[in-house]
Amino acid sequence: MRLTHLLIGALLMSSGFAYAEDHASITLPFETHAAYFSREVASSSVVDPQVFVLDKNAPAERHWQNIEHVAGERNANPDDAPGSDIYNTTGSPLGMTLGEWFHAGGNVKLEPRVDGREDVKVALHGLKPGGRFSLFETHFDQKPFGFTPLDGSGTENYFSADDQGLASVTLTAPEQMTHANAVLVVYHSDNVTHGKERGSLGETAHHQLIRALALSQVWASAAQCGCAWVTLQPAGICHPGRLHGFFFNCRNTSNKS
Repeated sequence: MRLTHLLIGALLMSSGFAYAEDHASITLPFETHAAYFSREVASSSVVDPQVFVLDKNAPAERHWQNIEHVAGERNANPDDAPGSDIYNTTGSPLGMTLGEWFHAGGNVKLEPRVDGREDVKVALHGLKPGGRFSLFETHFDQKPFGFTPLDGSGTENYFSADDQGLASVTLTAPEQMTHANAVLVVYHSDNVTHGKERGSLGETAHHQLIRALALSQVWASAAQCGCAWVTLQPAGICHPGRLHGFFFNCRNTSNKS
């Protein structure tokens, strides 16, 4: 019965519901962009579309994400030797090994504001020491997918890792994240940020980490603010219970049926 309520909750409205807190924060771990991308394209093995390893038998080609690379290199994957050097599309070294590239990780904390904006706190480790990075927002609801600076302007979304490969960044996004968005960490191998643009994919810009806000995290976040039973509401219906792009009703455990 509870599962049924979750699935058909968008059709239900009841006057006995208590609404969840509107401004709950949520903390989520990043994953490698390679892992995320490979899952999305249903690849039989993990492949990184934007970094490369040497392979003398590999031809020049245009392949994943329509990125073209020179002959003598191919897309990197986790099965390659961790000590392998990695390169960009033109064959220029990125100054790190594949193991170092895949070692990066961290968390992102989203804290909605009452004014509709959102504070974003990112903590990262395993980055290239001294490397230049920026934070972008992915828009899955756009075709093709859209990318905008996480701060909205491209003036405060960039940072450098310290000499230990660590970085902490806090900024304010112009709108709250939704299930149609992801937080993206872009490495700039040219050591230059590009304002509202990411740069040339595979050549000067390389997606290293990503965190999509999935529906399962919305349930978890709703539970943190006292929601034991959540029902999504139809699009366009205005309810005070809004969390990361979802409208929902929320009941306490003692009131569940």
